Amino acid sequence: MPKISAPTIAAHRAQTRERIVAAVAELTRTQGIDEISMTDVAAEAGITRTALYNYFPDKPALLLAFTDQVTTDIMARYTEELPRHSSAAQRLAAFVRFQIEGIVEHPHPAAAELGASLGPAAYQALADHVAPMQRMLAAILTEGAAEGEFRTVPAESAAKLVLAMIGAQRLPLLRGEATLAEAHTLVTEFTLRALGVDTGTATRATEAGFATQSQTK
Repeated sequence: MPKISAPTIAAHRAQTRERIVAAVAELTRTQGIDEISMTDVAAEAGITRTALYNYFPDKPALLLAFTDQVTTDIMARYTEELPRHSSAAQRLAAFVRFQIEGIVEHPHPAAAELGASLGPAAYQALADHVAPMQRMLAAILTEGAAEGEFRTVPAESAAKLVLAMIGAQRLPLLRGEATLAEAHTLVTEFTLRALGVDTGTATRATEAGFATQSQTK
């Protein structure tokens, strides 16, 4: 039986679960999610494969946990790093930046590809995990329209389109055909111009969004 380093069994299980999800994140930096095996994850986490199955019964459950963690991290980062009084255009630019950086930090197949390999139930669960980010983006679009920065658009539908554009940058980024800055500029400026933002403002917002650093609010 593995040595329990936490004060309680519950804390030990929580620590081990975190280590497993962190192992998936580390493995994605060198191989695609579709190529990662449960054996790989167990070895990276420093536990036995049998122990891994005590936490996650199969690969779909493991990937869903990983996706949930990535989503949570991106949303937390957006909340922490975005200056409180930014314009809607700058908030959108920062959102796109965090999404694109997430693609590079944790490479993985698109949701449709994962759904094809993991099954329809897992695909729906993956879609549910993306929903919070979609709602966050829709809120930015709605606020921008209310503030007079953006033209009024169907926020939910427009958010899906923007996320699709971000997803379309996955292969160019992973193949080295585009840099982070290039992908960010393409998606952000195209989106802002489509929302009625003039070229100069769109360019400045894009640059500010890409340069955003963590700061005290």
